[in-house]
Amino acid sequence: MADLHPSAEIDDRYGSPGAEATPWSIAWEALEQAEIYWLSTVRHDGRPHITPVVAVCLDGLAYVSSGPGEQKVQNLAANAQCILMTGTNKMDSSLDVVLEGEAIRVIDDATLAAAAAAYNEKYEEPFHFAAGDGVLNGGGGGDSFLFRIEPAKAFCFGRGHDFSQTRYRFDRR
Repeated sequence: MADLHPSAEIDDRYGSPGAEATPWSIAWEALEQAEIYWLSTVRHDGRPHITPVVAVCLDGLAYVSSGPGEQKVQNLAANAQCILMTGTNKMDSSLDVVLEGEAIRVIDDATLAAAAAAYNEKYEEPFHFAAGDGVLNGGGGGDSFLFRIEPAKAFCFGRGHDFSQTRYRFDRR
């Protein structure tokens, strides 16, 4: 599992003069509070695949869910490397967060139950989930697999008065 307290460094090449690194706590809060995320995976032939998803954050990790027959699930079965990102399309006062890592399928009942409760608290219908038999049940589309994103590195892009690019490195254990 990755260290959940990554080191942060500012990349001066992509920021305003004097811009400071965005603390991980602020980037993490943006991830937690987002409603829509984008999940990027790699198809079996190497082509990229990106799609909007809903996600929840638990105990310092991000989780996404998807139906077993979805393209992203097929992609993750062959190559677990992915990117989960969120942000806005606004130039002013925006914070975009990009989380690179490995999607690990979750099948333990305790984590599934916690994720179902988090989804139900965060989202309205049709995203009502229950946990059972190694999957999330419901969610408006039948059963869903749950994936935990094990972070390898992340980026935070600040825009507005000061532009900045912060890179976070996670200590892989």
